[in-house]
Amino acid sequence: MPVTVLLVDDEPLVRAGLRAVLEAQSDIEVVGEASDGAAVIPLVRQLRPDVVAMDVRMPLLDGIEATRAVLRTVDDPPKILVVTTFENDEYVYEALRAGADGFLLKRARPAEIVHAVRLVAEGESLLFPASVRQLAARYGTEAGGNRAARAVLERARLTERESEVLRLMARGLSNAEIAARLVVGTETVKSHVSAVLAKLGARDRTQAVIAAYESGFVAPG
Repeated sequence: MPVTVLLVDDEPLVRAGLRAVLEAQSDIEVVGEASDGAAVIPLVRQLRPDVVAMDVRMPLLDGIEATRAVLRTVDDPPKILVVTTFENDEYVYEALRAGADGFLLKRARPAEIVHAVRLVAEGESLLFPASVRQLAARYGTEAGGNRAARAVLERARLTERESEVLRLMARGLSNAEIAARLVVGTETVKSHVSAVLAKLGARDRTQAVIAAYESGFVAPG
């Protein structure tokens, strides 16, 4: 089955460019488009895409609020890939904190766009881990997440191995790479990752890693 994608951007040329790049792949299908975040929820419910490529800045409802709305109101919500002009944008960080699974730069090369969609759909590694670290270092304190994130980590009571897995997740390693580093099976790593997400109350790896950085459990840089 192909990865299905909904494109949400107020610039028709951006949507056309993304569609052309993605539809050139046999394993990706663009199932719909929208020009504003306000149209996302009905389209998600109708089309059931695997991934929503969502512009972070739109006139009526921006990508941050649209992300929150989708995750709050849609059962089994899609992965959300924020599309942005600037990777060090506070809006991007807020979108990730709101529940977006990763971000994509509008200037990205076609191969990078395809890779981002596939990686977010799989959900087994962190997209652009270095950029997430930089965003956490720059905006984590301003976001007011440090105290709350520390409390979440303290309540989680991660085991020593789960803590090790979270640190490797924060470096952007995939399950297979973590397994090789720890000399364990991939299924064992998947179990540890699932336990980490459950204990942290995180939707995915991105939210777990942001909590790790904001709490000081992992130091940016």
